[in-house]
Amino acid sequence: MREILLILVPFVGVGAAALWRSDRTRPWLLPAVSLIHVVLSFWLLVSPPTVDPGAWLGFDPLARAVLPAVSLLFFVCAVYAVPYLALRPERPNRVFVCALLAVLGLLSAGHQARQLAVLWIATEAVTLAAVPLLHFNGTPRAFEATWKYLLVGGTGIALSLLGSLCLGYASLRGGGVGDLTFVALTAQGAGLSRPWVLIAWVLLLVGYGTKMGLAPMHTWKPDAYGEAPGIVGAILAGAVTSVAFTAILRVRAVVGAAGQGHVADQTLLVIGLFSMVTAAVFLLSTRDFKRMLAYSSVEHMGILSIGAALGGAGIWAALFHVWNNSLTKGALFLSAANIRRAAGSASMDEVRGMAVLTPRSAAIFVAGMFAVTATPPFGPFFSELRVVRVGLASGHGVAIALFLVCLLFAFFGLTRVVFGVVDGRPRQATRLAHQRFVESAGVIVPPLLLLGFSLWLGLFTPAVLQEAWSAAAAQLAPTP
Repeated sequence: MREILLILVPFVGVGAAALWRSDRTRPWLLPAVSLIHVVLSFWLLVSPPTVDPGAWLGFDPLARAVLPAVSLLFFVCAVYAVPYLALRPERPNRVFVCALLAVLGLLSAGHQARQLAVLWIATEAVTLAAVPLLHFNGTPRAFEATWKYLLVGGTGIALSLLGSLCLGYASLRGGGVGDLTFVALTAQGAGLSRPWVLIAWVLLLVGYGTKMGLAPMHTWKPDAYGEAPGIVGAILAGAVTSVAFTAILRVRAVVGAAGQGHVADQTLLVIGLFSMVTAAVFLLSTRDFKRMLAYSSVEHMGILSIGAALGGAGIWAALFHVWNNSLTKGALFLSAANIRRAAGSASMDEVRGMAVLTPRSAAIFVAGMFAVTATPPFGPFFSELRVVRVGLASGHGVAIALFLVCLLFAFFGLTRVVFGVVDGRPRQATRLAHQRFVESAGVIVPPLLLLGFSLWLGLFTPAVLQEAWSAAAAQLAPTP
């Protein structure tokens, strides 16, 4: 019952937000509801429930390994949302608050989905719930970004549905009875029709890869992340992408049970490396610091894909990196939102000298940049190092060499933009825009907390998290 509350509590919050009359006090529902959610998720992390093998929803090892990270990120972003929405009194926030809480409930359902159709419904519902969040600013560019998100995401919706049907048909062709739970599909294993399994894998990888933002299905990310509020970008990059990644991991386990794991691993490795190369190229040329974060997200989705291609030890490293990506991306997006609001622009052609005007946000932004580029002792350094070690141990030396080159060029691209924004003498227009923004504790403490969590995770990775990642890796890639 505790695990179902992770879905129900946010939707009770949606109902309360819809009925709440005051725009001024409604945002407080976000931290209140998400606090309950984060307490429940960490309680389940420490004391996991028994999951019925045939259940369509359940807090299984994979949900236990990822959902608490999503809950923690959402809670910190919810705390940030209160002062953020107070700074936006011209925009009604009823729909925004309702949509955010709906996203939390649907993410909880998606991570706990143990049945193919339930997984598809939950992940696609997250896509639709995020639409009003992307369009919150109400500008023409936000409208354009929302439509691109819908069009590209709609393609992903169609392909993942078609892939789900193909996987179900593979089961029927192999003598199955139409049970679409992942436990049943994995148990059927070699009995699945292999041609249909491979067709399903390609369609599902492209469909859910679109949600992750893997290249070349990443085209919605720069516009969406560039035009959405920083809090929305943080949740998209650190939470919504994770449910798509866990969907791919679940399907990969079925494909592996069908005897086609080597094909799945090769495609994951190739698309992961391609994503990293694409991100590195664009990071070296972009001049918009919010779009920079979008390309950085593409890079880190590539890292997750590569980890997933390296077997059980790689999956462990990828799950470790899910936590690190969520925390560091959250810190970067929230601090970037502060700088964007203070400067009145997101282009390094128009913004500079933010270390003078917003010293606290600029310091967090720079530290977040070092964290996300795997600088020790932040968490991403240790998760990416583990990916490198597993890759070398499994004989993927060439792929790991390209992996490291991409990391290096991504570092060059990120530092070019970040230091271009924070260094120098502020422009006059930036000084005038800054007069309307104050670095209050409400907008500084949340990104600082996320950065602190990333540092803590790198230096003192809790044993309970390591055990959760090991259990999830064993679930997805059992040792023969």
